[in-house]
Amino acid sequence: MRRHARRGEASREVSVASVPSERGAEVGRRIGVGLMYGLWRPRVLGSWKMPATGPVILAVNHSHNIDGPMVMGVSPRPVHFLIKKEAFIGPLDPFLTGIGQLKVDRHSADRTAITQALDVLSHGGVLGIFPEGTRGEGDFASLRAGLAYFAVRSGAPIVPVAVLGSSEKRGRLIKGLPPLRHRVDVVYGDPFEAGDGSGRRTRRALDEATERIQKQLTAHLENARRLTGR
Repeated sequence: MRRHARRGEASREVSVASVPSERGAEVGRRIGVGLMYGLWRPRVLGSWKMPATGPVILAVNHSHNIDGPMVMGVSPRPVHFLIKKEAFIGPLDPFLTGIGQLKVDRHSADRTAITQALDVLSHGGVLGIFPEGTRGEGDFASLRAGLAYFAVRSGAPIVPVAVLGSSEKRGRLIKGLPPLRHRVDVVYGDPFEAGDGSGRRTRRALDEATERIQKQLTAHLENARRLTGR
């Protein structure tokens, strides 16, 4: 879209429209507040560590489907999550788009999602990423390269977030969800820079950044488990 900016105002309007809605993300945050605190008992630790302004990347572990909505609901700032395109089905498609979430194809180099994610950061927003790429043990044991790319490319600090307790029990009424009023801990860590300060964006630089990120995320998860006893 930006390649054709010389064509005039219409092109600029398309470019602006591609930026995920900050207002929509705030609406999503408020919906999340009501649902998460209404259904469960979130305990949030260290949310003050998130920078109050400017671009931020939240790196969230992922062991249950409620992890994303939980972080959206308890976050002090509205969050734009990269979410697999398979979740955008039926009425969920316009809803998720309307609340500023980003559809991504995990099986290809999704240029639209990449551009939108970088737009979020360039406009000083908060980008949420599950660095493991898919739901699993939630232990940050295997990271995909996307987190390092966005962090190095944008220069935005990464804030590690550990969600604990979402997958340890099944509810009686709905087996796929935690029990009602179950406590779920959300622990924020200290922001850190993924790059080495050189500004390099080579494959080697991204690999090195991924190693640094994994060490930081793993250390944060261990600390979060000690703090919460989980």
